[in-house]
Amino acid sequence: MILKALREWREQRAVERHAIPEPLWQLTLLRYPFLARRSSADLTELRRLCSLFLAAKEFHGVDGFEVTDEVALAVAAQACLPVLRLGLSWYDGFVGIVMHEGEVVAQRRIEDEDGIVHEYDEELAGEAMEGGPLMLAWNAIAVSNDPAEFGKDEVYNVVIHEFAHVIDMRDGEADGVPPLPGTEERERWIAVIDAEWEKFCERVDAGEDTLVDPYGAEAVEEFFAVAVEAFFVAPAAMRAEEPAMYELLAGFFRQDPAA
Repeated sequence: MILKALREWREQRAVERHAIPEPLWQLTLLRYPFLARRSSADLTELRRLCSLFLAAKEFHGVDGFEVTDEVALAVAAQACLPVLRLGLSWYDGFVGIVMHEGEVVAQRRIEDEDGIVHEYDEELAGEAMEGGPLMLAWNAIAVSNDPAEFGKDEVYNVVIHEFAHVIDMRDGEADGVPPLPGTEERERWIAVIDAEWEKFCERVDAGEDTLVDPYGAEAVEEFFAVAVEAFFVAPAAMRAEEPAMYELLAGFFRQDPAA
């Protein structure tokens, strides 16, 4: 009881020290309509988690990019949405968030099955690494990518995507299977996500338009991340297009945003 009371006292102190001004909060909700559509109770808890997130994480701007309160809150609000019911402890594995103005070109080096090494450049809007830091490009975050707002066919949200990878990697390497209570739950998860990923890849290969970003066909862990994007940004459309994945994610995140 004493430890719980002490933890609650510390959290309250952190919330007070990092209180979010009302105009800034309203600006964030205006910028990201999928947040504003949540219930008042959800928004109250989201705002509290944002204060705790900002108290715990360290933002670093690169090449002169200034991480303003507006920038930090835009990241925090979207990052905290997936853990609204799970708690911020899911993000305890890292502290640093590196912010760039625009995309970053990363040099990649892979060896194929024949032992041949391939080197190439990859443009990144975000990247999550086990143990951190997490990298994000502001120009990919600055405006909403809400399909309902802009009439886009597919969902794109780099913040939710990268934090989905953080959740996935909490038990080790990203594999599309986040930490689950037991073997039975894990086996059920794998059965569902593997089957849904195979069907999704077939749709992408056939050239079909999908709400879930076609990038998910690259690997099952990417399918998990892009499905999480759609689940939170366009939940009603996600439930209609990917009902099995929607149910799986709703159970894990303990949220039903389409309801």
